[in-house]
Amino acid sequence: MTAQKSNGLFLTFEGIDGSGKSTQCKRLAAALEARGHDCVLTREPGGSPGAEEIRRLVLEGDPDRWSAATELLLFTAARRDHLERLIDPSVADGKVVICDRYADSTRMYQGLSRGDLRATVDQLHELMIGREPDITILLDMDPSTGLARAKGRQGHEERFEDMGLQLQQKMRAGFLSLAQEFSHRFVIVNGDQPPEDVAAEVLTATLKAMGH
Repeated sequence: MTAQKSNGLFLTFEGIDGSGKSTQCKRLAAALEARGHDCVLTREPGGSPGAEEIRRLVLEGDPDRWSAATELLLFTAARRDHLERLIDPSVADGKVVICDRYADSTRMYQGLSRGDLRATVDQLHELMIGREPDITILLDMDPSTGLARAKGRQGHEERFEDMGLQLQQKMRAGFLSLAQEFSHRFVIVNGDQPPEDVAAEVLTATLKAMGH
């Protein structure tokens, strides 16, 4: 199928650790590409060479390695590089950018769940980033299930998972609150469903946002 040149779209996935964001990002990209859309899969922190270097700093090592305020500055620096080098150019070129986490995760992890920094997060975002997604898919699920999945991956990037179930519970509540605050762009999908059912709901919501 010939790639379809159209207005670009910036879509993000959010949710607690282990909620299936990476899997659903790939499923959505495949479904949209089958319909002729040019998709860019990316993630945060990361998505550009400089941002990937910062990713290693913040996601590996001891849980107490950085304070929430220091993390906020690191994440913002990574996001700015990601935005300049990948997100903005891709959307301007008519592509669908599908990003695993974005600023809403910073609002939760550093702004709410690890310190009372939400106002600072928003100030920095307005000053240095200034872009919200066109649509955000929140994969909502039971925190204990998500944490078990996340820990089962046995990777090196487990610094936040190592902070335990209580953080994940606060995160879930916080994301649901964000979904109300930004209701114009959030779509809540039940992440406890079978993956194919989640994917179907995500695709329907995305096509609606694209005007299909």
